[in-house]
Amino acid sequence: MDDFLFYFKTGWTHIISWDALDHLLFIIALVAIYRMVNWKNVLILVTAFTIGHSLTLALSVYDIIRFSEKWVEFLIPCTIVVTGIFNLIPSKVNESPFKTNYLIALLFGLIHGMGFANTIRFMLAKNQDIVIPLISFNFGLEVGQIIVVSIVLLTCYFWVTKIGLSRKWWIGALSVFSILLALNMAAQRWPL
Repeated sequence: MDDFLFYFKTGWTHIISWDALDHLLFIIALVAIYRMVNWKNVLILVTAFTIGHSLTLALSVYDIIRFSEKWVEFLIPCTIVVTGIFNLIPSKVNESPFKTNYLIALLFGLIHGMGFANTIRFMLAKNQDIVIPLISFNFGLEVGQIIVVSIVLLTCYFWVTKIGLSRKWWIGALSVFSILLALNMAAQRWPL
């Protein structure tokens, strides 16, 4: 039980922390196009991200894959930029945003998982079973993401539905905000 709580808290703080600004921005950019009525789709979307994240963590912990930390730290804000730009494409071009976003969440989850892979690898004892740590870490991550998503959806509901802000402005504001912060991060993390 101690292991479960330790790794749950680690997963939780991996998303609910200012040190996790890149992950927060990705989640914000990812869900910017959704409204409260889409909450089921959004839960599936963040679960797709967690699945990608989990897969990379597991492969890394088993030492099947390894990536340059400098490049991964650079690619993470790039995923935010791409997601934000994708949000700004007119809906006629983007006929099926749900299916495309699931794929984006899964693939970009793989990249984000690489960002934490070295840390979790060092946290595990050499002969420790990784199943409970990975499940509890990802459960903590998922709970944290659901809280972030809930805040974004509730804020959208307030501003768009209750106050009357244009949904286009809402999506644009969240996307541009995420893009600008992510571009700054990418510039600071330039690997060469």
